[in-house]
Parts: sequence; C-alpha cells; structure tokens
Amino acid sequence: MSAVHPRPAAQEAGAPGTPTPGTPTPGTPAPGTPTPSTAIPGLMEAFWEYERALMENDLPAMDALFAPGSDTMRGDSSGLLVGHEAISGFRGTRGGAPKRRIVATEVRALGPEHAVVVAVTELLSGGRGQQTQVWVRNGGTWQVAVAHVAVSPPAFDRRVWRVVGDPLVPPAAPGILDGETVAVKDLYAVAGQRVGAGSPAHLAQAVPETTTAAAVAALLGAGASVKGMAATDEFAYSLAGTNTHYGTPPNPKAPFRISGGSSSGSASAVSLGHASIGLGTDTGGSVRVPSAYQGLWGIRTTHGAVSTEGLVPLAPSFDTVGWMARTPEVLEAVGRVLLPAAAPAAAFPGLRLVPGLLDLADGDVAAAIRAALDRWEADGPAGRIEPAGPIDPDRHRAWLKAFQAIQGREAWAAHGEWVGRHGDRLAPDVAGRFRLAAACTAEQEAAARQLAAEARAAVRALVGDGILVVPSAASVAPLARDSAAGGEAIERQRQRTLLLTCLAGLAGLPAVNVPLETAEGLPCGVSLVGAAGSDTALLAWAGRLPGAAP
Repeated sequence: MSAVHPRPAAQEAGAPGTPTPGTPTPGTPAPGTPTPSTAIPGLMEAFWEYERALMENDLPAMDALFAPGSDTMRGDSSGLLVGHEAISGFRGTRGGAPKRRIVATEVRALGPEHAVVVAVTELLSGGRGQQTQVWVRNGGTWQVAVAHVAVSPPAFDRRVWRVVGDPLVPPAAPGILDGETVAVKDLYAVAGQRVGAGSPAHLAQAVPETTTAAAVAALLGAGASVKGMAATDEFAYSLAGTNTHYGTPPNPKAPFRISGGSSSGSASAVSLGHASIGLGTDTGGSVRVPSAYQGLWGIRTTHGAVSTEGLVPLAPSFDTVGWMARTPEVLEAVGRVLLPAAAPAAAFPGLRLVPGLLDLADGDVAAAIRAALDRWEADGPAGRIEPAGPIDPDRHRAWLKAFQAIQGREAWAAHGEWVGRHGDRLAPDVAGRFRLAAACTAEQEAAARQLAAEARAAVRALVGDGILVVPSAASVAPLARDSAAGGEAIERQRQRTLLLTCLAGLAGLPAVNVPLETAEGLPCGVSLVGAAGSDTALLAWAGRLPGAAP
C-alpha cells in the first residue's frame, strides 16, 4: 500500500549505494506498482527535505533538490518553467510558498532510477491541492526532474481586481454590447463604488461615488455589465503593472512575465477570460503596453474624442480613454459606442515607417513587426509600405523629456497636495516620480511645452493622411524576476518604451495595438497611429490586416 498519512515520525536509516545502471536497487518493486514509501531507499527522505526547504524558503536546499540542466520542468496554473535556471529564478522572486501540510502521499516506482510521488496538500489558509513529482536518482542522490503543482483557485485575486461581482453593475439598457463584461480600471467613477487609484492610502480616504463616469455609463447603456474594478499602477504613474501594494497581475499569454501597466488589471482580466472588455486609460502607453505584453487588441483614442468626465487624472494634456479586447470585432464594437459617429472607413491609407524606429525595439520584436509588414504588403489592403521622414535621435530624446516634464507638472498639480501629506505611503517607484515632478519648475514646463508643440506638428506631419507604424513596446514583457518596481532594469525598459509611445501622446493621435508574436511565441505588438479623429476608421482598418492576431 502507498503511504496515506502525514510525514512519518521516523525516516528509513541508511543511505543507498550507487546502483549498477539498469539493475534495480534491491527491494525496489517493479515499475508502476504501488510502492511503500520505505521500499525505495532515500526517496522519502529527499521528499521531506524538499518539503522542509519549501516551507522555510531555503533556496539553496531547493536548488540542490531539483535536477540540474535544461530538461528539468516545473508547472502550475501560471505556466510551465523549463530548465533549472528558470525554476531557480522563479523561486528567488516569489517570497516563499503558502504554508501547507501534507495530507497523504502516493508513491510509484518507474524503474530503478525513477519514481513518482503524488502528495495531497492542504493550505493552512484553507483549500486542498496536489503536487506531483517525478524523482530521478543521480549518483545515489534523489532529485526532482519534473514537478506539477495544483492548488484551489482563489475566489478573488486582488492582483487583478480591487472589487468584483457577478456582475458588479448590471447593464442599464440593452444594446450592441449585450453579453459583454467590462473590467473597469480603478480610476473611473462608478456610482456606489470607491475609487482606489491603485493606492491603499487613497482608497482608505475615498467615499462611494454618487455618479458614474461618462465612458462607463455609455458602456452600461449599450448592454454591457461591469464585472469589477480592476487593478492599476498607483495613480497610473507606471508602465509595468508591478503594483507594490497589491502585486503584479498575471500574464497568461507570457507566464512569469509582467502584465504591463498602468491598465494592468483590465488587461489581465481580459486575457484571463474574466471579462471581455478592459476599460483603461492611456497617457504614455498604458493601454498599448499591456496590450502588447498580453497579446490583446487595444486602442488609445484621439485626445478629447472620448469624455474623461469622472476619471482620476494623471496628466490632462495627454490622458485619453482606451480599451482592450481579445478580438478586433469587440474592440470595434466598443468604438461604435464610445467614439463620435463617423462615416464608414474609406480606402485603406498607406502604412508609413519612420527609419530607425524599429531599431529602438529589441531584435525579436523588430523581426516580428517586419514579418507582419511583409505579410501586409504582400496580401493586405495597405499595399506598399512607404518610408516616412526621419526623426533626429537627439530631437526625439528631447521630445520625450518634454513629455515627461509636462506629465510631471500636471501630475503634481492633480495630486501634489495629497502626495505631500501621504507620500511615505506610496510605492517607492511612484514616490520617486512624484519627487521629480515636484522639482520641475514653471520655466522648465514652459520650455517643455514649446518642444511638445514642435513634436505635435512634426508627428502629425509624418502621419499625414496615412498610418504610422510604431512598435507598441520596446520589448516583450520582461520576466517578473527582473522587474522589481523602481529597479534599474524596469526603469531602463520604461524609458526605451516611452521613446516609442510618447509620439502618439505628444501628437494627441489615436493608436491601435495589433497583437503579434515573436519567433519564440511571446506576445508583442505594433501600433498603427492614425490622423486625429480617424479612430473609427483605424479600428476597421486594423481588423482587416491578414494574420495580425496570433
């Protein structure tokens, strides 16, 4: 019989010797037979040592108990990790596993050097799970070669939602969005709900709203329901989604990588299938970046095209309403509700590419975009890709600095008084940005606005009556283990991406993220930047591109 009890009081004494290859260890049952835990020398000792190390977050011990090399695997509901290095990196960033106890174990011999242990687990916080491990004996030492962990799914994932219902708010009337569910970024007013803005301190002082933001009300009036208030980076002042207070929402399209922000919860809710529409905002890329990282369709609208009434501001000169969906059809349907009425799209305008812009993206992202452009040029409605005029790199960097200066001054104007009283309760990365914002002078802002006007005119001239092709983000979603909030790696990535996203922001133009994949199968995206007011047509054109979505 297999062991069906918690950890035994005593383990078998005596270390096994090194067996001759192909020769069963004395006393080892035939492969696949039910196996007493004491019949495979050393196996359960290793199992219980791993359990100890897991509960104590003893990283060196866990590393030693997992087989070295690139073939070792560990999987859970978040995804599959392949290779000892990837598994070790994951453990080093999660801060330990939830406390649990072993309820029962089942053991099977798979041969002289392999065995499987299935353990039924019980979390101390409630709920049962299961862990399956394939162990291999290397030089007399048992190590895990394959592991799969299953636990009860949480009823509520605060990384994704601040509050959720079924629905939280029902439709106000039938319409073209009947049956659609909306994850509302926690910056929009919803009657009866508080606005948290990604900050526990802000939430603690908030009172229930008496009215609903214009964009949310329009969706409810078209038949959609509100599933819940979705997580956001604190005050929307980030592009990563790594909220220090609530955690990083999962990215099911790229497991163990960040979600992208600041519309992080809305994006993850759509990607996970919790909602069909993710209502977000885009100031400096906060819809385009999570859309690219998670393989979603997303739009940042022309500045002023959709009302921002009832929305917590970050930088009103650049703030826009945006949304995400898994299909271009749903993205376009939302546009028919939120955008001004427009005539049907005319002939597809030419696609234009600024020399050097693709070079700002990593090679795998640039290659995916080039491959998409080749497909669209050969088979799509756009025809030949036209070169646009160049952007001087030094001027481009100056435009970004101007964007950040204006954003900072306006963010401080909107929230500086509150930050001055509660800045010590902000996440370090967001607090740092507010400190820089507070240091920006009126003279610096005036100079920045002159540069911004120059950039606006230049970018609009590059677009003309066509569509500008711009990478939505400089890379695929970075690994979570490399993305500590405020860390050097994530800040460097943010600056590279802002060079790309600030162009539409400075020009006040619409941009639709078209989801692509790298050769390695990771999500990335390309933005189609259209002329001012071309939002509806841009949505229709994007959906017609062949092989756009992965």
